[in-house]
Amino acid sequence: VQLVESGGGLVQPGGSLRLSCAASGFLISTNDMRWYRQAPGKEREFVARITTVGLDSYDDSVLGRFTITRHNEKNTIYLQMNSLKPDDTAVYYCNTIRWGSDVWGQGTQVTVSS
Repeated sequence: VQLVESGGGLVQPGGSLRLSCAASGFLISTNDMRWYRQAPGKEREFVARITTVGLDSYDDSVLGRFTITRHNEKNTIYLQMNSLKPDDTAVYYCNTIRWGSDVWGQGTQVTVSS
């Protein structure tokens, strides 16, 4: 079971990025999938979730700016991030729960700065 994130980078405030999380060893269609982030010196925090039936939910800090989607045929989930702010700077992690245990990717760095 593996999750591999990609798509991070440096972007100016107000810009956009799309993160990807490719899963292997299981089907994302059978699992709720989540994005978390961790800023320097802070705890990891929830960002967004998408259920097996496609229902999405978000932390208030990203609501209206971020969109989580899933592509079951590619076994990949995405996080479209618009109107990015410096406070969005963090390492972003993909997450799911398998057999009662958290599965995490290695993370991808997002830096929002002018």
